[in-house]
Amino acid sequence: QVQLVESGGGLVQAGGSLTLSCQASGAIFSTMAWYRQVPGKQREMVATISQVMVPNYAQCAHGRFIISRDSTKNTVSLQMNSLKPEDTAVYYCAAFQISNNRWRYGPGTQVTVSS
Repeated sequence: QVQLVESGGGLVQAGGSLTLSCQASGAIFSTMAWYRQVPGKQREMVATISQVMVPNYAQCAHGRFIISRDSTKNTVSLQMNSLKPEDTAVYYCAAFQISNNRWRYGPGTQVTVSS
């Protein structure tokens, strides 16, 4: 059974930092990623990291967020620095399942940045 479970969300003041973690299990994954979504808007990619550890960031994350992964443990993390109120969203861990070419998502974790 494929499962992705996020942790680390919460409330933080603007300018603060937060680290999200995700434990994936039940399959072999290639690219892993973080997405986020606010009510009424489409889910957007925040950062991805390939099997060979090459990161890719959306403009909103450049210079502030760092994605990392431990392939031996099937975990992916997102270190978020200099947080802004507009970073408030539900953050989803995602992983591309190799066996069926599908993206799998976790249930999400809320991040709220107060001004």
